[in-house]
Amino acid sequence: MTLARLRSDVAARQPLDDRERSAIDQFVAALDVLDDPLDQEADPIHVTGSAIVIGPRGVLLLKHKRLGLWLQPGGHIDAGETPWAAALREAQEETGLDVRFAGPLDEDGVPELIHVDVHAGGRGHTHLDTRYLLDGGSADPTPPAGESQDVAWFEWDAAIAMADDGVKTILEHLKPAQP
Repeated sequence: MTLARLRSDVAARQPLDDRERSAIDQFVAALDVLDDPLDQEADPIHVTGSAIVIGPRGVLLLKHKRLGLWLQPGGHIDAGETPWAAALREAQEETGLDVRFAGPLDEDGVPELIHVDVHAGGRGHTHLDTRYLLDGGSADPTPPAGESQDVAWFEWDAAIAMADDGVKTILEHLKPAQP
C-alpha cells in the first residue's frame, strides 16, 4: 500500500515550479522501475523523507555536515517505515525537537505531501525526496551529539535567502502573508 499511495500522492502534486514538475516526472518514472525504492541499499536511486519545520519563530534549518548547505531535516527511510514517518523521525533525531505534523492527517493517517524534489544525495546516490510540513513549536533545537550542531530558527525571509535552491520554492510558497 505504501508504494501505491506514494506514487498516487506524487503524481497528484501540483508543481510549484519547473524544478518540481521535473522532479515529479523523474520520481514517478523511478517508482515504476525500481524494485524497492524505499531501500537505500537496493539502488543508488531511492526515496527519502524530509520535514519542512515551521513554528512561531519561523523556519527551522540545519547546516548539513557533509554538504555544508542549509537544508530541511530529513534522510533515509528505515526498513518498514513510510516516507512520512521517516520525515517525522529524522526531524526529531536531527533537531531534538518534539515535532508533529502541522496539518490534518487523512483517513489513513497520512499527512499531505507538500513538495517533491529530486537531487544528488552524495556518494553517487539520487534522492527522490518527499517533504511534509511539521510544527516544531517554539523551543530551542537541541541536536544530539553526532548530528549537525548548526540548527536554528530563522525568520522566513532569512531562511529563504540562505536555503538551498531545492528548498527555496516551498518556503516561498509557505511564507505567511505580511499584514
